[in-house]
Amino acid sequence: MYNKWNRFAALFLAGILLLALAGCGKEQKEIVVGGKNFSEQFIMAEMLSILIEENTDLKTTTKTNLASTVLFDAIKKEEVDLYLEYTGTGLINLGIEPMNDPDEVYDRVQKEFNEQLNIKWMEPYGFNNTYAMVVTKETAEKYNLETISDLAEIGDELTLGCTYVFVERDDGNPGLNRHYDFEFGDVKGMDPALMYQALVQDEVDVISAFATEGRIAAFDLVILEDDKQFFPPYDATTIIRQEVLDEHPELEEVLNMLAGRIDDIKMAELNAAVDLDKREPEDVAREFLEEEGLIDK
Repeated sequence: MYNKWNRFAALFLAGILLLALAGCGKEQKEIVVGGKNFSEQFIMAEMLSILIEENTDLKTTTKTNLASTVLFDAIKKEEVDLYLEYTGTGLINLGIEPMNDPDEVYDRVQKEFNEQLNIKWMEPYGFNNTYAMVVTKETAEKYNLETISDLAEIGDELTLGCTYVFVERDDGNPGLNRHYDFEFGDVKGMDPALMYQALVQDEVDVISAFATEGRIAAFDLVILEDDKQFFPPYDATTIIRQEVLDEHPELEEVLNMLAGRIDDIKMAELNAAVDLDKREPEDVAREFLEEEGLIDK
C-alpha cells in the first residue's frame, strides 16, 4: 500500500511538473520594437509599441537610437522583431540599384525581403521621408539656387553636413555625386539632430535633410528640387519577421491600422512637436493614436 501511494504521489507530482513546464513553454516573450537614431523613429517606435499593447494581449519593449545598418542586422539576427523602415532604404540594404517608381519599389522590396530574409512589409503608412538637399534662404539667394543641378555648379565651394550613413551609402553622397557629376568641397558627417543647427549657424552650407523634418519650415529653409530624380522614394511602413507574424497573426491587422493615415505634413508636425516643442516621443505618439481613434483616451 505504501509503495502504491509513493508511485501515485510521484506520478501526480510529475504531472504537475509537466503542466508547469508546458505553461512556461507558452509564456509570451515581449515583442521587441526597434528604432533608428532620429526623432521620427523615436516617435514611430513608441507608436507601434502603444498600438500593439492597446490592441492585443502582447507586451512590448523598445530598442531605439540604433544606426540604420545596426538595426537591419538586428532584425536579421532576431534581436529585433519589427521596426519602421523606408522602401528606398530597403533597396539599398539588399544592394539593389535605386528605382524611382514608388509602387515598383514597394513591390520589389516586399518580394525580396520575403524571399531572402523571411521578413514581411506592412501596407505603406502614407509618408515619404526621402532625402532633401536643403540650404538657408540666404545661401539660395546668394548663389541663385533652385535645383540640385544649380547646386552642382558651385558644390566644390560648399561644405555638406549629413548623417554618417549619407556619407557612404549609394543613395547618399557618393551616388549623388555620380548622378549630378560633382563633389562638395568638404563633407562633414554628424548626428541627424545636429545638422539643422549647423546649417543655420553657418557651420555647413548645405545639408541632406529628411523631407518630413519639421525644422525645415520652422527655420525657413529651402529645399532644392531633385531635378534629375536621383533620390528614390522612401515610403514608410513597418517590417516584421515572418516567424513573429506566424506566431501572432493578429499583429498584421494591428500594424496595418496605420496604413494611409500619416501624410508628409502630419509626420512633419509630429517631428516638430518633439524637436521644436521638446515634447516626449511617447506623448506625441499616444496623442496621435487617440486623435485617430486607434486607441482609447
